[in-house]
Amino acid sequence: MITIPTLETERMILRGPKPDDFEPFAKFLTTERSAGIGGPASRSEAWRGMAMMIGHWELRGYGMWWLEEKASGRAVGRVGLWNPEGWPALELGWVVYDGFEGRGYAYEAAVASRDYARKTMPSNTLISLIAPENARSIRLAERLGATRSGTWASPAGKEALIYTHPEPEAKA
Repeated sequence: MITIPTLETERMILRGPKPDDFEPFAKFLTTERSAGIGGPASRSEAWRGMAMMIGHWELRGYGMWWLEEKASGRAVGRVGLWNPEGWPALELGWVVYDGFEGRGYAYEAAVASRDYARKTMPSNTLISLIAPENARSIRLAERLGATRSGTWASPAGKEALIYTHPEPEAKA
């Protein structure tokens, strides 16, 4: 059985999925906003997607965390590390569900996830793949210090912009 580490920020808990997380995840995947991560999708496709994310932890030892708002206990999105077969490099990715955008949750969780990657992963290369029309995610990547370094066509044929995050400063 896999053990998914729990991370905490000021306002959120980054944790493994719970059964109750499926409903907000499936609801998000039915919206047009989910196009950048393969949506819109049916409930059965959402179920397979959630299972795939859990399996990623088992196969790679890292993956996407579910974000829980400390104040309410509600699931607000996902953030984490993603590198399935065929990906160009280790990705730092984020999704915030409808109604939770614009509160800084994605930034807060992405910083925690990036810091975790820097402490635990052997490679310093970290990218974010972003749909060209996703202006909010582009701004977030830039706020995190990432710069555009190219484009990539996903296995599904969708174009993504590659944003490369700066490597951590060398320790003295």
